[in-house]
Amino acid sequence: MKLSTKNEIKEIKELFISRYKDAKTELKYKNVYELLVSVMLSAQCTDKRVNIITPELFLAYPDTAAMAKANLESLKMLIQSCSFFNNKASNLIKMAKSVEENFGGEIPLDELKLVTLAGVGQKTAHVVMIEYSGANLMAVDTHVFRTSHRLGLSKAKNVQITELDLIKAFTDNLDILHQAMVLFGRYICTAKNPKCDECFLSEYCKSKQGFKAS
Repeated sequence: MKLSTKNEIKEIKELFISRYKDAKTELKYKNVYELLVSVMLSAQCTDKRVNIITPELFLAYPDTAAMAKANLESLKMLIQSCSFFNNKASNLIKMAKSVEENFGGEIPLDELKLVTLAGVGQKTAHVVMIEYSGANLMAVDTHVFRTSHRLGLSKAKNVQITELDLIKAFTDNLDILHQAMVLFGRYICTAKNPKCDECFLSEYCKSKQGFKAS
């Protein structure tokens, strides 16, 4: 598979920004606490499912103080329709306790601090910072991984190196480009039966097969 040229990357970037300049996450939240919880729940789970779960969840546990005191089994019941709900419930409580004990009840908008929280890896931290503060960061989920390879932006076999390739290729406006690639992969450049006839980037496509992140 050929990688895109510098001119092609520039054109892809411009088209993404033009089309998705106002794009936001489809997760529904009111504050950074709700955003972080939603992003944690969204791992291996659809945003649509998370948005069904969270209204009742946030009513029961409106902040880290309440979540830190949550009964594990009661929390599991609220999120049981979400994948890996056992681990996620445990991590949510641990995360909230850490925020209360180490950060004065305020979710830190700093990558090094965020990744110290249970259940929060680099991707989750980046997604939160991209969405909440417009940080110039890239986060590679399955949609971003797939579309970056189909467009010849990376040939890397894992998400970590793919992220570095995208940062090097785009350099700035990464927050917009992340959201753009998520939505592009979710609705146009889908894993199965991509909508190539609707694709505004079809002339830049290097593959019709797609890739699976490892």
